[in-house]
Amino acid sequence: MERNSFIKCKCGALLQMVSDIKECCPTLPEGMEALVPKVEDATTEKHVPYVEEKENGYLVKVGKEAKHPMLDAHYIEFIELEIDGEFLYRKYLKPGVEPEVFFEVPKGKEVVAREYCNIHGLWTNK
Repeated sequence: MERNSFIKCKCGALLQMVSDIKECCPTLPEGMEALVPKVEDATTEKHVPYVEEKENGYLVKVGKEAKHPMLDAHYIEFIELEIDGEFLYRKYLKPGVEPEVFFEVPKGKEVVAREYCNIHGLWTNK
């Protein structure tokens, strides 16, 4: 598994890798699942994070044309931004707030946004 990838436990806990493990752990323990981020949303609800470069950082919105719902039963738990594989920024969200975050951070060459929907799982822009 690669650094910053996610694992979900059958109990619902979400874990994020902080280092690469390629050879020492070829399989996950029973009840654990490696999450593969989705990149395309064919439904009317939008999940793919959209990144807008601003003067002093990046604005990440969940859904380009239509915003993701932010209801008690269905919402975005967090949005994170990874820059050049070296820096990771995360903002946790709650129901009722806008599904977007402005990250005032240095610019990078490779910018990857991820978000986690409590119902539909992990999504990325790349």
